[in-house]
Amino acid sequence: MQPAGVPMNDTTLNAVGRGPAPPVPSTREAAGRRAIIAASAGNALEWYDFTVYALFAVYIGQNFFKNDDPTVQLMASFLAFGLGFVARPLGALLIGSYGDRAGRKAALTLTIMLMALGTLLIAIAPPYAAIGIGAPLLIVLGRVLQGFSAGGEVGGATAFLVEHAPPGRRGEYASWLQASMGISNLLAAAVATLVTTLLTAEQVGSWGWRVPFIIGLAIAPVGLWMRRALDETPEFKEQQRQWTQHGERPKAPLLDVVRRHPGLLLKGFGLSVLWAVGPYALIIYMPIYVQKSMGFSSSQAFTAALVGNVFLVAGCLVAGRLSDRIGRRTMLTLGALLLLCSVYPLMAWLQTHHTTAALIVAQSTFCLLVALFVGVAPAALSEIFPTAVRSSGMSISYNTAVTVLGGFAPAILTWINYTTQVAFAPAFYVMAACVVALVALACMGRKPG
Repeated sequence: MQPAGVPMNDTTLNAVGRGPAPPVPSTREAAGRRAIIAASAGNALEWYDFTVYALFAVYIGQNFFKNDDPTVQLMASFLAFGLGFVARPLGALLIGSYGDRAGRKAALTLTIMLMALGTLLIAIAPPYAAIGIGAPLLIVLGRVLQGFSAGGEVGGATAFLVEHAPPGRRGEYASWLQASMGISNLLAAAVATLVTTLLTAEQVGSWGWRVPFIIGLAIAPVGLWMRRALDETPEFKEQQRQWTQHGERPKAPLLDVVRRHPGLLLKGFGLSVLWAVGPYALIIYMPIYVQKSMGFSSSQAFTAALVGNVFLVAGCLVAGRLSDRIGRRTMLTLGALLLLCSVYPLMAWLQTHHTTAALIVAQSTFCLLVALFVGVAPAALSEIFPTAVRSSGMSISYNTAVTVLGGFAPAILTWINYTTQVAFAPAFYVMAACVVALVALACMGRKPG
Protein backbone atom coordinates (compact mmCIF):
# COMPACT_ATOMS: atom_id res chain seq x y z
CA MET A 1 0.00 0.00 0.00
CA GLN A 2 1.21 3.48 -0.83
CA PRO A 3 1.99 5.45 2.32
CA ALA A 4 0.61 8.94 2.67
CA GLY A 5 2.85 11.63 1.29
CA VAL A 6 4.50 9.54 -1.45
CA PRO A 7 4.16 10.64 -5.10
CA MET A 8 1.74 8.47 -7.04
CA ASN A 9 3.63 7.30 -10.10
CA ASP A 10 3.73 4.00 -11.95
CA THR A 11 5.87 2.48 -9.21
CA THR A 12 3.71 3.51 -6.28
CA LEU A 13 0.42 2.86 -8.07
CA ASN A 14 1.78 -0.56 -8.94
CA ALA A 15 3.02 -1.21 -5.44
CA VAL A 16 1.88 -4.79 -5.73
CA GLY A 17 4.82 -5.48 -8.04
CA ARG A 18 5.35 -6.65 -11.57
CA GLY A 19 6.78 -10.10 -11.01
CA PRO A 20 4.98 -13.32 -10.08
CA ALA A 21 3.18 -13.23 -6.75
CA PRO A 22 4.63 -15.21 -3.88
CA PRO A 23 2.81 -18.34 -2.73
CA VAL A 24 -0.39 -17.60 -0.82
CA PRO A 25 -1.79 -19.90 1.85
CA SER A 26 -4.89 -21.80 0.76
CA THR A 27 -6.90 -20.40 3.66
CA ARG A 28 -6.30 -16.84 2.43
CA GLU A 29 -7.16 -17.87 -1.14
CA ALA A 30 -10.44 -19.37 0.08
CA ALA A 31 -11.23 -16.25 2.09
CA GLY A 32 -10.36 -14.13 -0.94
CA ARG A 33 -12.70 -16.11 -3.18
CA ARG A 34 -15.51 -15.73 -0.67
CA ALA A 35 -14.78 -12.02 -0.49
CA ILE A 36 -15.00 -11.65 -4.29
CA ILE A 37 -18.26 -13.59 -4.46
CA ALA A 38 -19.87 -11.76 -1.56
CA ALA A 39 -18.71 -8.24 -2.43
CA SER A 40 -19.51 -8.73 -6.11
CA ALA A 41 -22.96 -10.18 -5.48
CA GLY A 42 -23.85 -7.48 -2.99
CA ASN A 43 -22.44 -4.71 -5.15
CA ALA A 44 -24.14 -6.04 -8.29
CA LEU A 45 -27.55 -6.14 -6.62
CA GLU A 46 -26.96 -2.75 -5.02
CA TRP A 47 -26.21 -1.12 -8.38
CA TYR A 48 -28.91 -3.13 -10.14
CA ASP A 49 -31.45 -1.37 -7.92
CA PHE A 50 -29.81 1.94 -8.86
CA THR A 51 -29.69 1.19 -12.59
CA VAL A 52 -33.25 0.00 -13.14
CA TYR A 53 -34.50 3.39 -11.99
CA ALA A 54 -32.64 5.06 -14.86
CA LEU A 55 -33.82 2.44 -17.37
CA PHE A 56 -37.47 2.87 -16.36
CA ALA A 57 -37.32 6.61 -15.69
CA VAL A 58 -39.81 7.28 -18.52
CA TYR A 59 -42.48 5.11 -16.87
CA ILE A 60 -41.73 6.44 -13.38
CA GLY A 61 -42.18 9.97 -14.72
CA GLN A 62 -45.55 9.06 -16.24
CA ASN A 63 -46.80 7.52 -12.99
CA PHE A 64 -45.46 9.89 -10.35
CA PHE A 65 -44.87 13.34 -11.84
CA LYS A 66 -47.90 15.26 -13.07
CA ASN A 67 -47.26 17.13 -16.33
CA ASP A 68 -48.66 16.94 -19.82
CA ASP A 69 -45.23 17.22 -21.46
CA PRO A 70 -43.45 13.79 -21.55
CA THR A 71 -40.02 15.46 -21.65
CA VAL A 72 -40.79 17.45 -18.49
CA GLN A 73 -41.98 14.23 -16.84
CA LEU A 74 -38.68 12.57 -17.79
CA MET A 75 -36.68 15.52 -16.46
CA ALA A 76 -38.61 15.37 -13.16
CA SER A 77 -37.96 11.65 -12.94
CA PHE A 78 -34.24 12.18 -13.53
CA LEU A 79 -34.19 15.00 -10.99
CA ALA A 80 -35.50 12.50 -8.43
CA PHE A 81 -32.76 10.16 -9.63
CA GLY A 82 -30.24 12.95 -9.03
CA LEU A 83 -31.66 13.76 -5.59
CA GLY A 84 -30.53 10.32 -4.49
CA PHE A 85 -27.01 11.52 -5.12
CA VAL A 86 -27.47 14.47 -2.77
CA ALA A 87 -27.66 11.87 0.02
CA ARG A 88 -24.50 10.13 -1.19
CA PRO A 89 -21.99 12.47 0.49
CA LEU A 90 -23.75 12.00 3.82
CA GLY A 91 -23.73 8.24 3.32
CA ALA A 92 -20.07 8.40 2.31
CA LEU A 93 -19.18 10.38 5.43
CA LEU A 94 -21.14 8.32 7.94
CA ILE A 95 -20.86 4.81 6.47
CA GLY A 96 -17.23 5.34 5.41
CA SER A 97 -16.32 6.43 8.92
CA TYR A 98 -18.34 3.53 10.34
CA GLY A 99 -16.41 1.11 8.12
CA ASP A 100 -13.09 2.46 9.40
CA ARG A 101 -14.25 2.00 13.00
CA ALA A 102 -16.46 -1.11 13.01
CA GLY A 103 -15.01 -2.98 10.05
CA ARG A 104 -15.57 -3.53 6.33
CA LYS A 105 -18.10 -6.34 6.77
CA ALA A 106 -20.33 -4.31 9.09
CA ALA A 107 -20.37 -1.37 6.68
CA LEU A 108 -21.22 -3.55 3.67
CA THR A 109 -24.09 -5.21 5.50
CA LEU A 110 -25.52 -1.82 6.48
CA THR A 111 -25.37 -0.45 2.92
CA ILE A 112 -27.12 -3.50 1.48
CA MET A 113 -30.01 -3.42 3.94
CA LEU A 114 -30.55 0.33 3.39
CA MET A 115 -30.61 -0.21 -0.38
CA ALA A 116 -33.22 -2.94 0.05
CA LEU A 117 -35.45 -0.59 2.04
CA GLY A 118 -35.19 2.19 -0.56
CA THR A 119 -35.95 -0.22 -3.39
CA LEU A 120 -38.99 -1.56 -1.53
CA LEU A 121 -40.42 1.95 -1.21
CA ILE A 122 -40.12 2.55 -4.96
CA ALA A 123 -41.55 -0.87 -5.82
CA ILE A 124 -44.75 -0.43 -3.78
CA ALA A 125 -45.33 3.35 -4.03
CA PRO A 126 -48.87 4.19 -5.24
CA PRO A 127 -49.04 6.41 -8.35
CA TYR A 128 -49.86 10.12 -8.40
CA ALA A 129 -53.45 9.36 -9.45
CA ALA A 130 -53.98 7.44 -6.19
CA ILE A 131 -52.39 9.62 -3.50
CA GLY A 132 -51.39 12.86 -5.21
CA ILE A 133 -48.26 14.63 -4.02
CA GLY A 134 -47.45 11.77 -1.66
CA ALA A 135 -46.49 9.62 -4.65
CA PRO A 136 -43.44 11.60 -5.81
CA LEU A 137 -42.44 12.15 -2.18
CA LEU A 138 -42.26 8.38 -1.67
CA ILE A 139 -40.13 8.05 -4.80
CA VAL A 140 -37.79 10.76 -3.54
CA LEU A 141 -37.55 9.09 -0.10
CA GLY A 142 -36.72 5.77 -1.74
CA ARG A 143 -34.05 7.45 -3.85
CA VAL A 144 -32.57 9.21 -0.80
CA LEU A 145 -32.25 5.87 1.02
CA GLN A 146 -30.69 4.32 -2.06
CA GLY A 147 -28.29 7.25 -2.39
CA PHE A 148 -27.30 7.17 1.28
CA SER A 149 -26.59 3.45 0.93
CA ALA A 150 -24.61 3.80 -2.30
CA GLY A 151 -22.55 6.58 -0.73
CA GLY A 152 -20.84 4.12 1.57
CA GLU A 153 -20.71 1.24 -0.89
CA VAL A 154 -17.66 2.07 -3.01
CA GLY A 155 -15.28 2.77 -0.14
CA GLY A 156 -16.40 -0.20 1.92
CA ALA A 157 -16.54 -2.72 -0.95
CA THR A 158 -13.20 -1.67 -2.43
CA ALA A 159 -11.45 -1.76 0.94
CA PHE A 160 -12.99 -5.19 1.54
CA LEU A 161 -11.66 -6.52 -1.78
CA VAL A 162 -8.15 -5.06 -1.80
CA GLU A 163 -7.54 -6.00 1.83
CA HIS A 164 -8.47 -9.61 1.06
CA ALA A 165 -6.29 -9.70 -2.07
CA PRO A 166 -3.10 -11.79 -2.11
CA PRO A 167 0.14 -9.95 -2.95
CA GLY A 168 0.37 -8.99 -6.60
CA ARG A 169 -3.38 -9.27 -7.28
CA ARG A 170 -4.95 -6.11 -5.89
CA GLY A 171 -5.83 -4.82 -9.34
CA GLU A 172 -7.49 -8.12 -10.23
CA TYR A 173 -9.50 -8.27 -7.00
CA ALA A 174 -10.55 -4.61 -7.06
CA SER A 175 -11.61 -4.86 -10.71
CA TRP A 176 -14.49 -7.06 -9.58
CA LEU A 177 -16.04 -3.97 -7.99
CA GLN A 178 -16.64 -2.25 -11.32
CA ALA A 179 -17.16 -5.57 -13.10
CA SER A 180 -19.98 -6.30 -10.67
CA MET A 181 -21.47 -2.92 -11.55
CA GLY A 182 -21.30 -4.11 -15.16
CA ILE A 183 -23.03 -7.31 -14.10
CA SER A 184 -25.73 -5.18 -12.45
CA ASN A 185 -26.17 -3.21 -15.67
CA LEU A 186 -26.30 -6.51 -17.56
CA LEU A 187 -28.94 -7.89 -15.22
CA ALA A 188 -30.95 -4.67 -15.33
CA ALA A 189 -30.77 -4.54 -19.14
CA ALA A 190 -31.81 -8.21 -19.36
CA VAL A 191 -34.79 -7.63 -17.09
CA ALA A 192 -35.71 -4.45 -18.99
CA THR A 193 -35.50 -6.30 -22.31
CA LEU A 194 -37.73 -9.11 -21.04
CA VAL A 195 -40.28 -6.77 -19.49
CA THR A 196 -40.56 -4.54 -22.56
CA THR A 197 -40.66 -7.56 -24.90
CA LEU A 198 -43.15 -9.75 -23.03
CA LEU A 199 -45.54 -6.98 -21.93
CA THR A 200 -47.41 -4.41 -23.96
CA ALA A 201 -46.48 -0.75 -23.64
CA GLU A 202 -49.67 -0.17 -21.65
CA GLN A 203 -48.85 -3.00 -19.22
CA VAL A 204 -45.29 -1.75 -18.72
CA GLY A 205 -46.53 1.78 -18.07
CA SER A 206 -49.23 0.60 -15.67
CA TRP A 207 -47.50 -2.03 -13.53
CA GLY A 208 -44.74 -3.83 -15.44
CA TRP A 209 -42.11 -1.22 -14.51
CA ARG A 210 -42.40 -2.40 -10.88
CA VAL A 211 -41.23 -5.95 -11.70
CA PRO A 212 -37.50 -5.06 -11.91
CA PHE A 213 -37.65 -3.37 -8.49
CA ILE A 214 -39.35 -6.40 -6.95
CA ILE A 215 -36.58 -8.60 -8.36
CA GLY A 216 -34.05 -6.20 -6.82
CA LEU A 217 -35.31 -7.01 -3.34
CA ALA A 218 -33.16 -10.15 -3.55
CA ILE A 219 -30.40 -7.90 -2.20
CA ALA A 220 -31.74 -8.32 1.35
CA PRO A 221 -30.98 -12.07 1.70
CA VAL A 222 -27.48 -11.45 0.30
CA GLY A 223 -26.88 -8.87 3.01
CA LEU A 224 -27.97 -11.28 5.73
CA TRP A 225 -25.72 -13.99 4.34
CA MET A 226 -22.75 -11.64 4.22
CA ARG A 227 -23.22 -10.72 7.85
CA ARG A 228 -23.13 -14.39 8.89
CA ALA A 229 -20.63 -16.01 6.52
CA LEU A 230 -17.76 -13.58 5.82
CA ASP A 231 -14.49 -12.91 7.60
CA GLU A 232 -13.18 -9.43 8.35
CA THR A 233 -10.21 -8.40 6.21
CA PRO A 234 -6.67 -9.29 7.38
CA GLU A 235 -5.48 -5.69 7.07
CA PHE A 236 -8.32 -4.35 9.20
CA LYS A 237 -7.71 -7.06 11.79
CA GLU A 238 -4.06 -6.00 11.92
CA GLN A 239 -5.13 -2.37 12.25
CA GLN A 240 -7.39 -3.34 15.16
CA ARG A 241 -4.49 -5.18 16.81
CA GLN A 242 -2.31 -2.10 16.53
CA TRP A 243 -5.05 0.09 17.98
CA THR A 244 -5.42 -2.29 20.91
CA GLN A 245 -1.67 -2.50 21.44
CA HIS A 246 -1.12 1.25 21.41
CA GLY A 247 -4.48 2.30 22.85
CA GLU A 248 -5.02 4.81 20.05
CA ARG A 249 -8.23 3.74 18.34
CA PRO A 250 -9.47 6.77 16.32
CA LYS A 251 -12.95 7.96 17.20
CA ALA A 252 -13.44 9.98 14.03
CA PRO A 253 -11.64 8.58 10.93
CA LEU A 254 -13.55 11.13 8.86
CA LEU A 255 -11.92 14.05 10.66
CA ASP A 256 -8.53 12.35 10.47
CA VAL A 257 -8.60 11.99 6.68
CA VAL A 258 -9.85 15.56 6.15
CA ARG A 259 -7.36 17.10 8.57
CA ARG A 260 -4.29 15.01 7.80
CA HIS A 261 -4.71 14.08 4.12
CA PRO A 262 -6.41 16.92 2.20
CA GLY A 263 -3.99 16.50 -0.70
CA LEU A 264 -4.85 12.82 -1.02
CA LEU A 265 -8.57 13.68 -1.02
CA LEU A 266 -8.02 16.18 -3.85
CA LYS A 267 -6.10 13.63 -5.89
CA GLY A 268 -8.76 11.04 -5.21
CA PHE A 269 -11.44 13.44 -6.43
CA GLY A 270 -9.53 14.15 -9.65
CA LEU A 271 -9.11 10.44 -10.27
CA SER A 272 -12.81 9.83 -9.59
CA VAL A 273 -14.19 12.41 -12.04
CA LEU A 274 -14.00 10.19 -15.13
CA TRP A 275 -14.89 7.15 -13.01
CA ALA A 276 -18.11 8.95 -12.13
CA VAL A 277 -18.96 10.54 -15.49
CA GLY A 278 -18.09 7.72 -17.90
CA PRO A 279 -20.54 5.06 -16.68
CA TYR A 280 -23.43 7.49 -16.08
CA ALA A 281 -23.12 9.32 -19.41
CA LEU A 282 -22.19 6.46 -21.72
CA ILE A 283 -23.76 3.40 -20.10
CA ILE A 284 -26.65 4.29 -17.78
CA TYR A 285 -27.98 7.33 -19.67
CA MET A 286 -27.24 6.11 -23.20
CA PRO A 287 -30.33 3.84 -23.60
CA ILE A 288 -32.53 6.86 -22.86
CA TYR A 289 -30.47 9.20 -25.06
CA VAL A 290 -30.61 7.01 -28.17
CA GLN A 291 -34.38 6.74 -27.80
CA LYS A 292 -35.03 10.45 -27.26
CA SER A 293 -32.37 11.98 -29.54
CA MET A 294 -31.67 9.35 -32.20
CA GLY A 295 -35.05 7.67 -32.64
CA PHE A 296 -34.16 4.13 -31.60
CA SER A 297 -36.86 1.98 -30.00
CA SER A 298 -36.75 0.90 -26.36
CA SER A 299 -36.17 -2.74 -27.33
CA GLN A 300 -33.22 -1.72 -29.56
CA ALA A 301 -31.73 0.44 -26.80
CA PHE A 302 -32.06 -2.20 -24.09
CA THR A 303 -30.72 -4.96 -26.34
CA ALA A 304 -27.63 -2.87 -27.13
CA ALA A 305 -27.16 -2.16 -23.42
CA LEU A 306 -27.42 -5.89 -22.70
CA VAL A 307 -24.69 -6.77 -25.19
CA GLY A 308 -22.52 -3.78 -24.30
CA ASN A 309 -22.34 -4.64 -20.63
CA VAL A 310 -20.83 -8.02 -21.45
CA PHE A 311 -17.88 -6.04 -22.81
CA LEU A 312 -17.90 -3.84 -19.70
CA VAL A 313 -17.57 -6.83 -17.36
CA ALA A 314 -14.86 -8.52 -19.42
CA GLY A 315 -13.00 -5.26 -20.01
CA CYS A 316 -12.91 -4.40 -16.29
CA LEU A 317 -11.42 -7.78 -15.35
CA VAL A 318 -8.80 -7.64 -18.11
CA ALA A 319 -7.87 -4.04 -17.24
CA GLY A 320 -7.53 -4.90 -13.56
CA ARG A 321 -5.17 -7.78 -14.30
CA LEU A 322 -3.12 -5.70 -16.72
CA SER A 323 -2.73 -2.98 -14.08
CA ASP A 324 -1.04 -5.52 -11.80
CA ARG A 325 1.56 -6.01 -14.55
CA ILE A 326 2.12 -2.63 -16.19
CA GLY A 327 0.94 -0.21 -13.47
CA ARG A 328 -2.27 1.55 -12.51
CA ARG A 329 -1.25 4.94 -13.88
CA THR A 330 -0.36 3.54 -17.31
CA MET A 331 -3.73 1.83 -17.66
CA LEU A 332 -5.69 4.84 -16.39
CA THR A 333 -3.91 7.17 -18.80
CA LEU A 334 -4.51 4.82 -21.72
CA GLY A 335 -8.22 4.53 -20.90
CA ALA A 336 -8.68 8.30 -20.56
CA LEU A 337 -6.85 9.03 -23.84
CA LEU A 338 -8.85 6.46 -25.81
CA LEU A 339 -12.13 7.85 -24.49
CA LEU A 340 -11.08 11.42 -25.24
CA CYS A 341 -10.25 10.60 -28.85
CA SER A 342 -13.02 8.12 -29.64
CA VAL A 343 -16.31 9.06 -28.00
CA TYR A 344 -17.36 11.93 -30.30
CA PRO A 345 -16.46 10.21 -33.62
CA LEU A 346 -18.24 7.06 -32.49
CA MET A 347 -21.41 8.96 -31.59
CA ALA A 348 -21.33 10.83 -34.91
CA TRP A 349 -20.91 7.51 -36.74
CA LEU A 350 -23.93 6.10 -34.92
CA GLN A 351 -26.03 9.08 -35.99
CA THR A 352 -25.35 8.27 -39.66
CA HIS A 353 -25.77 4.48 -39.31
CA HIS A 354 -29.24 4.13 -37.81
CA THR A 355 -29.42 0.35 -37.44
CA THR A 356 -29.65 -2.08 -34.54
CA ALA A 357 -26.27 -3.56 -35.44
CA ALA A 358 -24.62 -0.13 -35.41
CA LEU A 359 -26.16 0.66 -32.03
CA ILE A 360 -24.86 -2.61 -30.59
CA VAL A 361 -21.35 -1.93 -31.96
CA ALA A 362 -21.35 1.64 -30.61
CA GLN A 363 -22.67 0.71 -27.17
CA SER A 364 -20.25 -2.21 -26.87
CA THR A 365 -17.34 0.05 -27.77
CA PHE A 366 -18.44 2.67 -25.24
CA CYS A 367 -18.58 0.00 -22.54
CA LEU A 368 -15.17 -1.42 -23.44
CA LEU A 369 -13.51 2.01 -23.45
CA VAL A 370 -15.07 2.94 -20.12
CA ALA A 371 -13.93 -0.40 -18.68
CA LEU A 372 -10.28 0.34 -19.40
CA PHE A 373 -10.46 3.23 -16.92
CA VAL A 374 -13.05 2.22 -14.34
CA GLY A 375 -11.74 -1.34 -14.05
CA VAL A 376 -8.49 0.05 -12.63
CA ALA A 377 -9.80 3.09 -10.72
CA PRO A 378 -10.90 1.24 -7.53
CA ALA A 379 -7.47 -0.29 -6.90
CA ALA A 380 -5.70 2.97 -7.73
CA LEU A 381 -7.95 4.98 -5.43
CA SER A 382 -7.59 2.49 -2.58
CA GLU A 383 -3.79 2.73 -2.75
CA ILE A 384 -3.89 6.48 -2.20
CA PHE A 385 -5.12 6.18 1.41
CA PRO A 386 -3.68 4.46 4.52
CA THR A 387 -5.65 1.50 5.94
CA ALA A 388 -6.94 3.44 8.96
CA VAL A 389 -8.81 5.95 6.79
CA ARG A 390 -9.15 4.02 3.52
CA SER A 391 -12.91 3.55 3.60
CA SER A 392 -13.54 7.18 4.57
CA GLY A 393 -11.05 8.60 2.07
CA MET A 394 -12.35 6.56 -0.85
CA SER A 395 -15.98 7.25 -0.01
CA ILE A 396 -15.46 11.01 0.22
CA SER A 397 -13.35 11.29 -2.96
CA TYR A 398 -15.54 9.13 -5.17
CA ASN A 399 -18.92 10.29 -3.91
CA THR A 400 -18.03 13.96 -4.17
CA ALA A 401 -17.26 13.42 -7.85
CA VAL A 402 -20.37 11.31 -8.39
CA THR A 403 -22.66 13.77 -6.62
CA VAL A 404 -21.33 16.82 -8.45
CA LEU A 405 -20.79 15.32 -11.89
CA GLY A 406 -22.38 11.87 -12.16
CA GLY A 407 -25.73 11.76 -10.42
CA PHE A 408 -27.27 14.73 -12.16
CA ALA A 409 -25.71 13.86 -15.54
CA PRO A 410 -28.94 12.33 -16.93
CA ALA A 411 -30.99 15.37 -15.87
CA ILE A 412 -28.36 17.83 -17.15
CA LEU A 413 -27.98 16.07 -20.48
CA THR A 414 -31.76 15.73 -20.89
CA TRP A 415 -32.12 19.49 -20.24
CA ILE A 416 -29.37 20.29 -22.77
CA ASN A 417 -31.06 18.17 -25.42
CA TYR A 418 -34.44 19.75 -24.62
CA THR A 419 -33.40 23.40 -24.58
CA THR A 420 -30.45 23.65 -26.99
CA GLN A 421 -29.36 22.39 -30.38
CA VAL A 422 -26.07 20.94 -29.11
CA ALA A 423 -25.47 17.60 -30.78
CA PHE A 424 -23.92 14.70 -28.90
CA ALA A 425 -23.90 16.39 -25.48
CA PRO A 426 -22.88 13.15 -23.69
CA ALA A 427 -19.70 13.03 -25.80
CA PHE A 428 -18.60 16.53 -24.79
CA TYR A 429 -19.41 15.79 -21.15
CA VAL A 430 -17.21 12.69 -21.15
CA MET A 431 -14.41 14.43 -23.06
CA ALA A 432 -14.28 17.18 -20.42
CA ALA A 433 -14.04 14.51 -17.70
CA CYS A 434 -11.19 12.85 -19.61
CA VAL A 435 -9.22 16.11 -19.55
CA VAL A 436 -9.70 16.42 -15.78
CA ALA A 437 -8.61 12.82 -15.26
CA LEU A 438 -5.48 13.27 -17.38
CA VAL A 439 -4.51 16.41 -15.47
CA ALA A 440 -5.04 14.59 -12.16
CA LEU A 441 -2.91 11.64 -13.32
CA ALA A 442 -0.13 13.98 -14.43
CA CYS A 443 -0.16 15.71 -11.03
CA MET A 444 -0.08 12.38 -9.25
CA GLY A 445 3.13 11.57 -11.00
CA ARG A 446 4.87 14.78 -9.97
CA LYS A 447 3.66 15.96 -6.61
CA PRO A 448 3.54 14.38 -3.15
CA GLY A 449 0.28 13.78 -1.35
